[in-house]
Order: sequence, then C-alpha cells, then structure tokens
Amino acid sequence: MKGKSANSLNLVKLCCRALDEKKAGDLCVLDVSDQSSITDYLILATGTSDPHLRALRVELEKAIDASSNRIVGMETSQESGWIVIDIFDVMVHIFTAENRSKYGLENLWKDAVEVSVSKLLAVPKAASAKAAKAPRKTPAKKTPAKAVAAKRKKAGK
Repeated sequence: MKGKSANSLNLVKLCCRALDEKKAGDLCVLDVSDQSSITDYLILATGTSDPHLRALRVELEKAIDASSNRIVGMETSQESGWIVIDIFDVMVHIFTAENRSKYGLENLWKDAVEVSVSKLLAVPKAASAKAAKAPRKTPAKKTPAKAVAAKRKKAGK
C-alpha cells in the first residue's frame, strides 16, 4: 500500500465520479499516505438523508464491482448516518450532514494533503477532444410543408 499507485488514484477518481453522479455533497479527498499505515486516501461525502446514503453506497458498490477492485469491508449500520467502505488503499466515508459535522474527520486528518476533487472529476483532454470531433447524429427535420404533405399522403388525400 505505501507508495501510492496509479491504480489507487484511478480508484479515487472512480469513487468520486460515482458519488458525484448521485449528487453527494461536499466531496473531499484526503491523501493520508504519510499519516496512515492502513490506507492512502480518504474520501468524505455527505448525503441528505438515510435513503440518499443508501443510494450513494449502492452506486459506489456498482462502480467498484464493475472495476477490477474489490471491497474489503463495509460498515453500514442501519440509520446510523455514517457508512464506511474499505477498498484497501481507499476508504470512503459517507455521512449525513449532522454526523459529518459531529465527527469532523477533516479535523482529525488536518495534516493530510487535500486532493482537488474538481481535477479528479475533470474529463481528460484526449477524451474531450474525441467527443468534440465525433460527428453528432441528428435526425433530419421535416419542414412544416413536408410534414403536412406526408400526413396527407398517409391519410390518402
């Protein structure tokens, strides 16, 4: 685990994208590799309610299962307001706003380096360039006169 790998950072990106897609709030990534002997990154996210926390967890599980990574452990006490997912080099903590404030993990890891979430979520230039160059397929629009003529022909007039 020590000596962060590109796979760890890719896993962080994957998790952040999955959480962002499900509207996780206040997404924060901390590089704790110099402070921790058990993980390299902490991802902190906030959900609006217990159902939202479950939706965030399910989306994260789907994304991790689709990748070549596996979940080592998970703590999901029902209605505790805090879910922890251990993916070995990455630990994800999903809280309700009240519990995130109460436990203040950012303060416990204040010596950690904060990683820019906006940079993690950014689409690489090569991918965005391909998307920009790809021709868009849009159906040909009929002018009003052609549409009326087609309707008349169909109706047998």
